[in-house]
Amino acid sequence: MGHKPLPEKNCPVCGRPFKWRRKWARCWDQVIYCSERCRRHKRHPQEVLR
Repeated sequence: MGHKPLPEKNCPVCGRPFKWRRKWARCWDQVIYCSERCRRHKRHPQEVLR
């Protein structure tokens, strides 16, 4: 009687997987980035990986 596994996506900027969060419950389909930092650096992925 365990919990269902949470949905997961990969961030296109840093490549890390991130899981569903309660605050994204209504907009999970629109969530693209794992964090605000990755969203801000969406055009410069190399800088985030340093």
